[in-house]
Amino acid sequence: MSETAEKIIYVTTNGPESPEKATLPFKLANAGLALDLDVVLALQGPAVYLAMPGMIPHVPDTNTSSLKQMLEVFVESGGRLLVCIPCMEERNLKATDLIEQAVPTSGSALTEEILSAKAILTY
Repeated sequence: MSETAEKIIYVTTNGPESPEKATLPFKLANAGLALDLDVVLALQGPAVYLAMPGMIPHVPDTNTSSLKQMLEVFVESGGRLLVCIPCMEERNLKATDLIEQAVPTSGSALTEEILSAKAILTY
């Protein structure tokens, strides 16, 4: 990713209960990384479960790829995975319950990210 890469943020509120909707932001986020963009994926609501290591295998694969593969590509390509702290607290999750690449994030920190982004898409 270049020093002056434009930032795009994908916010998803869909978790394991909706595999197709849960994986769409990961597909687009990886496409953004392939375009050398600064990509942030923010998990809110039930989507916070997607950042749990034991949950990913329970999300059914889509026709094109698995969430596990998409997450690996996302992280290896420099994507940032932010997880809503109030949403975690609502579900009694702690930072130690998440994959190591997940960053628990406050509402104000996410808002700062949004203010510096070129585009924001919500799922």
